[in-house]
Amino acid sequence: MQFRTELTPERLPVQLTMTDRIVTIGSCFADVMGGRLIDHKLTVLNNPLGTLFNPLSISKLLTLALTGNVPDENLYVQRDGLWFHYDFHSSFWSTSKEALAELIQVRLRAVGEALRQANWLLLTLGSAVVYEHRESGQVVANCHKMPGTLFDRQLHPIDPIRNELTQLIRLLTEHNPQLSLILTVSPVRHIRDGLTLNSASKALLRIICTELLGMFPTVHYFPAYELVLDDLRDYRFYEADLIHPNAQAHDYVFAKFAESAFTPDLCAFIKQWEHIRRGLSHRPLHGTTDAHRHFLRKLLQQIDALPAAIDTSAERAAILNRL
Repeated sequence: MQFRTELTPERLPVQLTMTDRIVTIGSCFADVMGGRLIDHKLTVLNNPLGTLFNPLSISKLLTLALTGNVPDENLYVQRDGLWFHYDFHSSFWSTSKEALAELIQVRLRAVGEALRQANWLLLTLGSAVVYEHRESGQVVANCHKMPGTLFDRQLHPIDPIRNELTQLIRLLTEHNPQLSLILTVSPVRHIRDGLTLNSASKALLRIICTELLGMFPTVHYFPAYELVLDDLRDYRFYEADLIHPNAQAHDYVFAKFAESAFTPDLCAFIKQWEHIRRGLSHRPLHGTTDAHRHFLRKLLQQIDALPAAIDTSAERAAILNRL
């Protein structure tokens, strides 16, 4: 008798290796997956533009990063003595417009350079519900707690989103022909928009992902959304807000991602590194005894035996400090 519908994602036709460079962009779920990849010693630029939910804002900022163009001057906004930009996350702020513009340009240049050198872009789409700035007529990434009367909320039509992402993928390929793109739809439910609108939004994004798979051989889909909503399918895998998947769900999704996207060598290293990580987190019950020093020395030997390409300087320093 079965009590759940388990999903086993297909293996990607191209797998991530230990030396690949990865960029993650998108919703807070992109942060989570990027963090898991970093924890397992992969080279990742993790969501460097902050949380971005809608595909139009994601495409706009990545296009700016690749082309070297500057953000729209009309979308800078001042609130409570601080400057923000409607196209950027609230973590981008400054006490002057000029300083914010410089901060943004530095980050965009870094993202553009990373995209040109990356092997993989993990792009997580969060919502097709957008907020349009009435005065400029533009879709914004963040309202920055400005009055709601300044914006119109709507479920964006599918055709403009598809066209925008199509142009973005072509631009990415032009700047980096070796780049592979993994699309995911965030399993985080946007209940502020209402459950029915959230369902329509996720369905729209899921359709677009399927269409893009058929258009570009370098585009792949990983079913993070389906793993949480259809496989786990239980509120015990959510935080107390019943919206965000919890750590247990993240672990499950990441394990499935590894099975689908990692080379056998990388999978073997992940298991080896997990054992080392557990050792690093161990704290002795009776202080630094001879037995514990012996344990740390063995742990150091295991780290030294890892491939030279893996940066373990921080872990080695931590062990030596405890010795």
